[in-house]
Formats: sequence, C-alpha cells, structure tokens
Amino acid sequence: LPVVEAWVTEYRRLGECEFINHVQIFENRGDLMGCSNPHPHGQIWANATVPDLPAREGACQAEYQRHRKSCLLCDYTALELARGERVVFANRSFLAVVPFWAVWPFETMLLPKRHVRDLTELDAAERADLADALHRMCARYDQLFATSFPYSMGIHQRPTDGAAHDSWHCHW
Repeated sequence: LPVVEAWVTEYRRLGECEFINHVQIFENRGDLMGCSNPHPHGQIWANATVPDLPAREGACQAEYQRHRKSCLLCDYTALELARGERVVFANRSFLAVVPFWAVWPFETMLLPKRHVRDLTELDAAERADLADALHRMCARYDQLFATSFPYSMGIHQRPTDGAAHDSWHCHW
C-alpha cells in the first residue's frame, strides 16, 4: 500500500505542474526485462507532451464514448466479468484478465471495476484493493514459474494536460 500511495502522490504532484502533460508510472523486475537492480523498482516519466501510445489510447476511448455513449473499458470489464473466460481473479475493486488482444505471452490487464480516470480517483479501500491485486498477480506468476518472474507493468491513466478526459479508464 505505501507504494500505491507514493504513486498517487507523485502523479498528483507532477501532474499539477503546468508544463507536464503526461505522467507515466511503471515498474520492472528481472534481468530479462532490462533491469539492472535485482528487486522490483519503479520509475516515473513526466513529459511535456503526451506520448503516442497513450494519445492513441485516449483517442480510441473518446471515440468509443462518442459513438456508444459509454466507457470502452467499463463495457469490457462488464463483458469479461459476465463471461468469466479470461478472468485470472477479481477482488472487490479490480478485475485481472487476459485481454483477447494480448500481444505478449502471459500478458494480463488489471481494471478498476468502476470508472476511474487516474490514481487520484481511487478511494482508500480501492487503493488497498489495488495493492492486493498487484501482490496477487506477482505471487501467481512467481508460483506458476517457480521463480521470481520478470515483468514490466505500466499504469495507463489520463493525461495531466488540464482536459477532463472523461472517457479515460485507468488500467494496468
């Protein structure tokens, strides 16, 4: 939970800077993921511009909302919960799923069950549930492969450019 709280604090602090329009928080573990440190560690990139991938994600979520009058990832979360085919696990606030569009082997996606645009919109219980979900994901991979499984994890959340970005649905 202290790591999640630090992410919230740093996203808010950096995002409030007038010249920062995107805050990317990510974590890597393992030599195979290019880590020079043997332990999990995170980084934060604060950019004046919104990088290409988050800009495309935001545009797609906004387009979906314009056409469907609903949130793309809220609808996707409901679909996966109803079908249960790709669900890894769920807790009170989050769903872990193998998305049908996965690009990487063993790729998973962690989704808040309610519409949350960024970390700052998570309440205290949801932050605790996020910490629980991230711990459960790492433990499952470690147990499955009987090793400290290497990974790269990024938090996808709305840009900090001052726009509302109401269609954004935060995810990991």
